[in-house]
Amino acid sequence: MLLVADSGSTKADWKYGPAEDQLITTKGFNPFFHDRTFILAELEQSELAALREQVTEIKFYGAGCSSPDRNEIVAKALREFFSRATVLVDHDILGAAIATNGDTEGISCIIGTGSNSCYYNGSELFQVVPALGYLLGDEASGSYLGKRLLSDYLYKLLPDELKTALETEYEVSKEIIFENAYNKPNVNVYFASFAKLYSKHRDLPYVKQVVADGFHKFLDIHITRYPRIHEIPVHFVGSVAFYFEDVLTEVMESKKLVKGRVHRKPIHELYRYFAGRD
Repeated sequence: MLLVADSGSTKADWKYGPAEDQLITTKGFNPFFHDRTFILAELEQSELAALREQVTEIKFYGAGCSSPDRNEIVAKALREFFSRATVLVDHDILGAAIATNGDTEGISCIIGTGSNSCYYNGSELFQVVPALGYLLGDEASGSYLGKRLLSDYLYKLLPDELKTALETEYEVSKEIIFENAYNKPNVNVYFASFAKLYSKHRDLPYVKQVVADGFHKFLDIHITRYPRIHEIPVHFVGSVAFYFEDVLTEVMESKKLVKGRVHRKPIHELYRYFAGRD
């Protein structure tokens, strides 16, 4: 059985068949934040445990899986859990490139919990601008939006409607925010958890402006550095790109970029690609 995974820092999708419901969701596994013990514990209590003896091949594309040593953290846990399977672990941006381009040329972007981009020639991936993570980069991402929301809340810059919604739906104070931001793990996921407020209040001028500013920043830093940007399509995967596709479209049109596919999750296209090669 082929098992294909697309993992962000928040959630991972695992697809094991062509049907829509042949999909399992677990916590995301990012080797920057999660070790072998954590991964194995999550796998043991997930629905994947029922498939462990049937899986013979795994293709795992994940956030943070950008070097052989980090990839091996995830691969070792997967090989231990799925003892009958051959395991390939690679970067989530490669998974996004394959899912959106197949064997054709294009620029592929992830804008979900984090953000990243690459140029794909149909077989090889090239990155001009590195992904710097939530502290230094992740422009337009959920963690970027959440961090902006919390900082503006503490600076008393949020519009009243958004301030009230934040205080109603979350337990927030300077002390709580600082504790989570500076003393607890998975800070990027903590920041990104606030991004859903943008979707709920998407008609507020503040929300539209912050989201648009994020997209402008992402495209200016990442996409304008690639060759032939006005000729080849720019594809996107991730929840922020998907739910704010209207804003993304406006920003791309202002820069005369060719918008390609926008998928909330790349897992279905990724599975179809590999299943079709068997």
